Amino acid sequence: ESMPKSSPKSSSRRLQRPASPFDFLKKPAVQLGILAVVVVIIALIALSGQSSGTPAEISVNEAYKLYNQADVFFLDVRETDEWNEYHAPNTTLIPLGELEARVNELPRDKQIVVVCRSGNRSQQGRDILKAAGFTNVTSMAGGLKTWRDAGYPITTGP
Repeated sequence: ESMPKSSPKSSSRRLQRPASPFDFLKKPAVQLGILAVVVVIIALIALSGQSSGTPAEISVNEAYKLYNQADVFFLDVRETDEWNEYHAPNTTLIPLGELEARVNELPRDKQIVVVCRSGNRSQQGRDILKAAGFTNVTSMAGGLKTWRDAGYPITTGP
């Protein structure tokens, strides 16, 4: 007896591989969707590492709102002669030039507000603390000149 001849259609079926459950991944729209999700995840991871929720800089008025809170530490980074001329009561003086060597004197369990005369050195002080691993640190824009002009507490002498 002769074997039945197979038709061209049936032989092409035999050569096709079975459908994979992952064939949908070959579609460009699906690939773009996956890429978009990956980009969003990477962006969220990057942003979560950057911010502690503490703004880099706050206004004098915002600083004054924090001033009487027990969990906030005010650090003055001016020079000793500037401090003796006037400073906010209950603040700690560590001149900017000494700050890097004295970061171990600062509390890591409190928010730190860095202040200076006009706001420039306080930004540098904030950045020194961030580089030393402090996360809950901000600087006061405008400095103690603006603080004093706003009528907030000032004292003189050592």
